[in-house]
Amino acid sequence: MAPLHAAPPPPSACSSSPAAGPAFLARPHHHHRRAVAASCCSPAVTAAAAPSRKAFLSCPDHSPGRALAPPRVTPSSSPALVASVKDLYDFICSGPLVDRIGYTKEKVAESIDRWLRCGSQIARLFRLNELQLSEAEKVRIYHFYIPVFLWCEDQVTEHRAKYKEGDDIPPLVIGVSAPQGSGKTTLVFTLDYLFRVAGRNSTTLSIDDFYLTAKEQNELRDRNPGNALLELRGNAGSHDLQFSVETLESLTKLTKEGMKMKVPRYDKSAFGGRGDRADPSVWPDVEGPLEVILFEGWMLGFKPLPNEVVKAVDPQLEVVNKNLEAYYNAWDRFIESWIVIKIREPNCVFQWRLQVITRLSKQVRCRIHDNYGLQFLKFLLVFLQAEIAMRADGKPGMSDEEVMDFVSRYLPAYHAYLPTLYKEGPNGSKPEQLLVIDIDEGRNPLWGS
Repeated sequence: MAPLHAAPPPPSACSSSPAAGPAFLARPHHHHRRAVAASCCSPAVTAAAAPSRKAFLSCPDHSPGRALAPPRVTPSSSPALVASVKDLYDFICSGPLVDRIGYTKEKVAESIDRWLRCGSQIARLFRLNELQLSEAEKVRIYHFYIPVFLWCEDQVTEHRAKYKEGDDIPPLVIGVSAPQGSGKTTLVFTLDYLFRVAGRNSTTLSIDDFYLTAKEQNELRDRNPGNALLELRGNAGSHDLQFSVETLESLTKLTKEGMKMKVPRYDKSAFGGRGDRADPSVWPDVEGPLEVILFEGWMLGFKPLPNEVVKAVDPQLEVVNKNLEAYYNAWDRFIESWIVIKIREPNCVFQWRLQVITRLSKQVRCRIHDNYGLQFLKFLLVFLQAEIAMRADGKPGMSDEEVMDFVSRYLPAYHAYLPTLYKEGPNGSKPEQLLVIDIDEGRNPLWGS
């Protein structure tokens, strides 16, 4: 999956959205210690939603000058909105990730304002009417994106608590491992946005940023004649590991204000879609102090296996498996907290990839003259960029068969390495720092298997 290159639009850019948000979502921003505000909830709400008398907590936002919702009015003046809060509370508690992120019904009730605030922000980000969300939109926001963000926030808080006041605190690196097309990139985009709204300086990085240059990829292909898995970018061996280590080490040292560095980007449209590293002149700047690095990739956390195991899947995997031995020291050792998106059938990747291409090409046509749409597309044009642009212009692009051929070069690795990843977790991961999210064919979270 390609990285999310641009910074998310600031909240002010979203405030003109038609879905401006109901009055009950507003809350003064707090210092990140989550100072408790005075409770203004009516007895009807507390009785219905079963929270304690403790004040509700907002989604953290301690950056200055942010006005994300209109002034608050008390729920007692809006009975219809009170009912909707109760309904939403019940819906949140029915989600499959609530238990997995360590939330009880009581904890959801105590933090309901935080869920509402985050829901309002996500709705604005994607230009949805938060009062008229479809069932699918409610599931994606309140059963998926917000629970994962709250888990990440807790991970960041615990990470920073390990250091003393005055220490240089390195950013927490959160690894997001998921197959192509599974919704990983949109999830990372949303998490990055919510972190920034919360006042945390975050950045995103993809394993795609470290692909070999076009020249080096051609040399890799020539050294492995006839091996379809190394003919194009993607599998272990097609990344510049030394370059990735240098980049990650530099990013984790961005602990002070004024520190800055450029991060690499990869141009997938170069050389007719074969790709090449983008020119450094277009690499974005990242400034310190960083608190969070969201590092995503389709093969993050894969572990090398006994040779006979990979040969049984595909003999071409032998070289890939040997290459994979170096990847732990290059990537996984930097990652402290892990999100693993678990799929039930790797062949879903075919259909997801085709769906994303079709959807994005439509979005290009629909939003290209929309200022918000231009920012939106910077995040969502995540792979096969030349292909999407051709389809958007009405030109013949890669056929479905060609897309399937492209994806098929990844499938042997999925079949070989995903079972171990799901059974054992990534290298070095700890249970309390690992969130596994089972998803269905619609890319929505399931109850754990």
